[in-house]
Amino acid sequence: MTFKDKLLRAAANNRSWLCIGLDPDIGKLPEVVSRDLKGIEVFLKSIIDNTADLVCAYKPNIAFFEIFGGPGIELLKGIIGYISDEIPVILDAKRGDIGNTSKMYAQAAFEYLGADAITANPYLGYDALAPFFEYKDNGVFILCLTSNPSSADLQKLAIKRPDGSKILLYESVAAMARQWNTKGNIGLVAGATSPSELSNVRKIAGEDIPLLVPGIGAQGGELVSALMAGRNSQGKLAIVNVSRSVIYASSEGGYAEKARTSAESLVEQIRALSA
Repeated sequence: MTFKDKLLRAAANNRSWLCIGLDPDIGKLPEVVSRDLKGIEVFLKSIIDNTADLVCAYKPNIAFFEIFGGPGIELLKGIIGYISDEIPVILDAKRGDIGNTSKMYAQAAFEYLGADAITANPYLGYDALAPFFEYKDNGVFILCLTSNPSSADLQKLAIKRPDGSKILLYESVAAMARQWNTKGNIGLVAGATSPSELSNVRKIAGEDIPLLVPGIGAQGGELVSALMAGRNSQGKLAIVNVSRSVIYASSEGGYAEKARTSAESLVEQIRALSA
């Protein structure tokens, strides 16, 4: 089964386009959880156990595991393996390097860690992304319009086309992604903080490309406007990622139940749009 098929099935089964980011910051763990890898494991598995019927995907960020060295990577592999095969896992790693290096990145993400999809950086161009595309059953989410405050430094630069007209860099990335999507496994990362530009990404990318939409909650994005802007004409393929406001909904005991309550509130809004 391809990543996209798995995503669509999970979204349909759970009636949700919510993706929960699994970013275990040891300084933010609930007080009842030990500040070590075992505590992180207990914490993440509790979050997963209490939200698995509410999501279309999970998105662990590799940085929060790499900081612990080899044992952290092994924990990441274990967490990916713990998540139900019915729910896709998007590895947030933002990889992208010369082809030979990207080949190793792709092999590590898809074959060793077992992720269903990965985020990737297009700055080096097609040859840096091609090794990821070759895994036709895995998804590749190309950074297009991110939600961080300084994203405009590069992503909104105007570049000149061969015909003399101008296009913003993020628009060019969206157009190239549509052109490159010959295997049907490409997605785009497009933030929730500017719905009008998110809508523009959807228009350029077309109906078939999934959009991973970060920036809801802590970064200021608003769920309903992001979904309306990012989804296709069938109301699908806008994957709304929320991390901190769900997994750190409580710093005390009962944190997993509080995470579920936070996720349920978001999913209710998602379902209301589809009613």
